[in-house]
Amino acid sequence: MNRKMKLVESYLLLFSDLVSIALTYTIAILMRFGKFARVMEPELHFVVGVGFLLFCTIYSFLFDWNREFIKRGILVELIAVTKFNIFMELSMMALLFMLQRGADVSRLVMGYFAILNVVIVWLVRLAMKKGLRVYFTAKSNIVKIMIIAKEAVLEQTVIRLKEAMDINYEIVALACVDADKKGELIDDITINANRENVLSMARQMPLDEVFINLPDEDMGYVKHMIYDLESMGVACHYNIDIIERPSKEVHVGSFAGYTVVTYSINHFDYRRMVVKRLIDIVGGLVGCIITAVLTPFVALAIKCDSPGPVFFAQTRIGKNGRRFKIYKFRSMYIDAEERKKELEAQNEMQGLMFKMENDPRITKVGKFIRKTSIDELPQFLNIVKGDMSLVGTRPPTEGEFEQYNSHYRRRISMTPGLTGLWQISGRSEIVDFDEVVKLDLEYIDNWTLGLDIKILFRTIVVVLTGRGSK
Repeated sequence: MNRKMKLVESYLLLFSDLVSIALTYTIAILMRFGKFARVMEPELHFVVGVGFLLFCTIYSFLFDWNREFIKRGILVELIAVTKFNIFMELSMMALLFMLQRGADVSRLVMGYFAILNVVIVWLVRLAMKKGLRVYFTAKSNIVKIMIIAKEAVLEQTVIRLKEAMDINYEIVALACVDADKKGELIDDITINANRENVLSMARQMPLDEVFINLPDEDMGYVKHMIYDLESMGVACHYNIDIIERPSKEVHVGSFAGYTVVTYSINHFDYRRMVVKRLIDIVGGLVGCIITAVLTPFVALAIKCDSPGPVFFAQTRIGKNGRRFKIYKFRSMYIDAEERKKELEAQNEMQGLMFKMENDPRITKVGKFIRKTSIDELPQFLNIVKGDMSLVGTRPPTEGEFEQYNSHYRRRISMTPGLTGLWQISGRSEIVDFDEVVKLDLEYIDNWTLGLDIKILFRTIVVVLTGRGSK
């Protein structure tokens, strides 16, 4: 979708959501109290209403939940709206609870709002979806595009663009530059230009944009074509996929004064990464307070059980190969690293990691603090420092990292975490390092703030039940 249409969609959806929320909240108040004059704690109810509107604005900005809005179906839209309302209600209830004002807000108002808002926002959005479809496909808003390619890739290009383009695009012309195919049809679209007359054809027809797929063509010819089309006021999209690879993000930009094409298999929206870091700081500080409270008791138990320091520090590999010191409560005897070489033959993990169910290096207290994950509490300091995140991939040791191939290395392309998919997927049952890598890459490829929240909640369940942590 072009920038103009995307802006229209984004702002109209935000406006309609805000109006729907304001309307629904008003209806909920009237259903409970009959008239505004009877509202108890009117100022607080007003603040709650404003809070809902602010949440909607922030949620739309950070989570981009309107992506593929036009294309997604009725049921998918209902699920998206329901998720949005659940997060909004829970966030407001948590805020009121922290402010100790939860009892002052009518529960019936909140209940009526929770039910009505899902229905009203969903119905308004369905109407908006239909209206936007009509608007985007109106003759005055259709973006007319021509495809210029060689015979070998022309049909493939047409099919691919038809599948991927938004509803406001229409392919109106085809040009084959290495063969005279004028008059032939490709997917019901006529080839009406060749190498000699493509520019003259473009000058005479209704045309907004051109897609050029000539990666192996002489650059002199391509430059001349782009300059000419650009001088007409026609936007040109030139295919720059010089290599075929599963890049999630390819964009043209500027780097140190050069125009460059940037390829990246990972792409994380900076706005969401800022929010992730803020959550890490808050969560890390809370975790540090909990660690400080528990440290005297854990330290006493460790000291009584075996000689040696309370804390264990080890060099680990962080994001993109950065080294840092990871901190834990010591759960092994002080000669554990030396004894590891003697136990290599008993390694129960296939691949680069070492794991042994009845590891003789673990102390009695160590077994308990590992089972309860108490040994990992000092890592909250790593999180505050920025070496780690609350949720991420498992940070490898230096020995593991030195044996990595390119595929394995991608698992450290994101900041390692205190917890992650591996930890909540029954880590004690996983006996293949490739499975750990698979889970880490699955997390990286599908990362969202919502996924982080889901993993955090599941981690709490795993820690409380002791499942998967031996």
